[in-house]
Amino acid sequence: MEKYNITKYPGLKPKIVVIGGGTGLSTLLRGLKKYTPNITAIVTVADDGGSSGNLRKELGILPPGDIRACLLALANTEPSMEKLLNYRFQDGVLNSHNLGNLLIAAMNDIYGSFEEAIKEMSNVLAVTGKVLPMTLSEVNLCAILKNGDIVKGESKIPQKVLDSKSNIDRIYMEPQLLFPLEEALEEIACADLIVLGPGSLYTSIIPNLLVENIVTKIKESKAKKIYISNIMTQSGETDFFKLYDHVDAILKHSNENFLDYVIGNLEKIDDDILGKYIEDGSKFVEIGESDLEKLEEKNIAFIGQELVSIENGYVRHNTKKLSQILISIAGSTMDVKKI
Repeated sequence: MEKYNITKYPGLKPKIVVIGGGTGLSTLLRGLKKYTPNITAIVTVADDGGSSGNLRKELGILPPGDIRACLLALANTEPSMEKLLNYRFQDGVLNSHNLGNLLIAAMNDIYGSFEEAIKEMSNVLAVTGKVLPMTLSEVNLCAILKNGDIVKGESKIPQKVLDSKSNIDRIYMEPQLLFPLEEALEEIACADLIVLGPGSLYTSIIPNLLVENIVTKIKESKAKKIYISNIMTQSGETDFFKLYDHVDAILKHSNENFLDYVIGNLEKIDDDILGKYIEDGSKFVEIGESDLEKLEEKNIAFIGQELVSIENGYVRHNTKKLSQILISIAGSTMDVKKI
């Protein structure tokens, strides 16, 4: 099994564009910033639930939650500041609102645009790299289920899937014509690596691919394109999905020759941790021979490693190992063979 060790590439600081949202993206960014300062996160803005969703409805701004999480992941600031910006009010008119989200909303008012608000927050937090929204347009995420039902609203999709016992067939945006930031396209064009995930497949990763011209620009980029598979399935979104089912969904919303590599976890999880996830409807993402055969048919290289990190009882990716793999892929001039 080939080992991925960045000591083979001393001083390498590749330009990496990471696309997604949610906990998975911010977790990866925390690890990746230790190896390269040249990071751009392109983040979904389809969230319509929680504090972000409420601010979106009340103030008419783009949902700031995933943006805030990525800014803090890339920030070079005191732990007390991070704790402050992650603080969530428990009572009164601010109940459930996150202080960091409110600060971004204030920046939006002060500087007159969401894009400028993010740049100013980046300056305040001394952010390594860039955080960019996938679009500046207000969007509504919709899903077509396999039974033909249509669900409108990101927060409503998982429950509808569970209630109808019908998986997602395809997602789309309203409005369907959405334009990305020109800066995002420029970062994609000059990237060494373009990374999708880890994160919620249909609500964090794929929505970014639905923005006009994003798939084309990613395909045209000379960067190596990588998908990091989730370790666990997500209830109401990827129930019973194996590794290739995740990949197939991405290809279905982009094109057949979209990915060069898939990174998957080979490490088992203790039964006591796994049991909690099973109770919540999640399962271990299986990687079988048929998955590997399908990847090979698509000319997608598979990189399998032990990637589990348990944090406060939750399954996360080991970002140190992931980062080392990504840096090594950027530095390698040889094809990675299936492991």
